[in-house]
This record gives sequence, structure tokens and C-alpha cells, in this order.
Amino acid sequence: MLPFYHTVKQTGTHEITIQKSRFIAHMTRAETENEAVEFIQSIKKQHWDANHNCSAYLIGEHDQIQKANDDGEPSGTAGVPILEVLKKRKLKDTVVVVTRYFGGIKLGAGGLIRAYGKATSEGLEAVGIVERSLNQIIHTKFDYTWLGKIEKELRGANYKIKQIHYLDTVEVETYVSKNQVQAFMDWMIELTNGQCTMEKGEIVYLEEDYKRE
Repeated sequence: MLPFYHTVKQTGTHEITIQKSRFIAHMTRAETENEAVEFIQSIKKQHWDANHNCSAYLIGEHDQIQKANDDGEPSGTAGVPILEVLKKRKLKDTVVVVTRYFGGIKLGAGGLIRAYGKATSEGLEAVGIVERSLNQIIHTKFDYTWLGKIEKELRGANYKIKQIHYLDTVEVETYVSKNQVQAFMDWMIELTNGQCTMEKGEIVYLEEDYKRE
């Protein structure tokens, strides 16, 4: 499992108009090629009357699966520009379909490449990008007298709390980056003067909004 990667935040669409042609970018996550193909087919069914439904997808930890389809546009002017945007943004497990309704003005090869690239880029900005980082859930149990201090310290150190259980003792479930687990556990022991118990829980991906610098 990758320590972190970027992908689209959610399924969504975004439309732009260039020289009277409508370009509608549709995007979603896809962890398998079948999921990508099913999404592409669903968009084609929805926009059966469009001139083109061009697509591209990038799937796998090492981008093992990547395909681009021009769907009737001149070769290399639609699917490849979409795929290149995904690669440039270093996205994974992402599929994009750009639907075009022709507006009567021909754009030429260069114009098409720019149009499909722009539709994809703006669509990604509209839908949003997340960074998924590999974390381990750490279960920490302690007496209620430590709750205020520990909660304050966790939030101050920007740790994400998954859940707090109020039982005979308090149990806090915290997302901890895989490479910081031992340091976190040592820190908690120090914070509580050793008056806590900890267990390692499941390994999961934590999602946070990502903005390019």
C-alpha cells in the first residue's frame, strides 16, 4: 500500500464552453478497470446525443492501467490530453469522461488538445482533490482526569481523532501516520506519566483536502 496518493474527492461534473462547443467533464474514482469502463458507459448512455464522449483513466499504485479514447475526435486530440492532465496532477484511481456537444466552429487539432485539457483541469478543480495517507488507528485508554490535557495536546499537534469512547475509562481512537506510530506511543506515555494503555488498530487511508502550492 502506498504511504500516500492523490485522487478525486468525489464524483462530479463541470461544464465549460469554448467557441460555442460545450465540454462537460465527468469524473469519479475507479479502483479497477471494470469500474472505469462502467462509469464511461454510464456517461455515454446519459449523453447518447453528444458528438463525442472522450475518456481516460489511470488506475493502480504504479499506474499499471492507463487508457485514453478519442471517441471519434482526431487521433490524439482528446483522450491523450485528458490522460496527460491526470498524470501531471499525479492522480491515481481516477477516470474522466469529457462530453462534447459541437457548437459549429472547428477548433483544429491544437484547439481540441487545449480544450480537452482545460475541461479536465477545471473539472478537477471544481470536484476537488484529496490526499489519502496511510494511517494506523491507535486506541489509547486512560482515566478521565487526563481527558482535557490529552484532547488539547492531540488537537494542538494536528492529530485527527476518529472517535472518543466514554466508558469506565476514556478510549481515544487516533489516526497516526504509519511512520510515526512508535513516536506517537512514546509521546502518549510521556504525556500521561505512563498512566495509559495503547493498542494498534486497523490500517486505513485518511483523506484530507489537497491544494496545490
